[in-house]
Amino acid sequence: MRRRANPGPSRTIALVGLMGVGKSSVGRRLANRLKLPFADGDVEIESAAGMTVSEIFAALGEEEFRAGEARVMRRLLEGPPIVLATGGGAMMNAETRALLKERADTVWLRADLLVIAERVARRDTRPLLRDKDPLQVLSALAEARYPIYGEADVTVDVGQGSHGQAVDAIHKHLRRHWRQRRRAETRK
Repeated sequence: MRRRANPGPSRTIALVGLMGVGKSSVGRRLANRLKLPFADGDVEIESAAGMTVSEIFAALGEEEFRAGEARVMRRLLEGPPIVLATGGGAMMNAETRALLKERADTVWLRADLLVIAERVARRDTRPLLRDKDPLQVLSALAEARYPIYGEADVTVDVGQGSHGQAVDAIHKHLRRHWRQRRRAETRK
């Protein structure tokens, strides 16, 4: 009996989760595995604005950053399928969240807050953490964002293993999700 070949993703794969969880580094590897282009939401925002995320926060404030983030997410989601590492707050925008549901398969990368706090403490490039206790900030963000992240199509626990293990787990969960969606579509 011949197995049907699994077609490639027909929609963007959007990685969501807190800062420092590994959306960008894991996303690059996942894109390679799926043979899709990769886009990092923060890099795309910086390119569009001609400023770093930190500079945007300092000069224009978080509200303007979030407005620009929503515009960039719309542009990326309206294009061909890619692997997209979203910013940690992207899914908090209701319009972006609706567009993600419509045009992407969303994957929540979830990790222990202590692991994430250790990672983000290594660099001083995150405006929401500047001069603050990373664990306190991450705990508050988790409380506000986890219910929204929980709306993702797939949840994958990452953090302790290698990036390769995370990619394997994401790919496994996505294949299961795609099979379930195909079954649901054939029943209609």
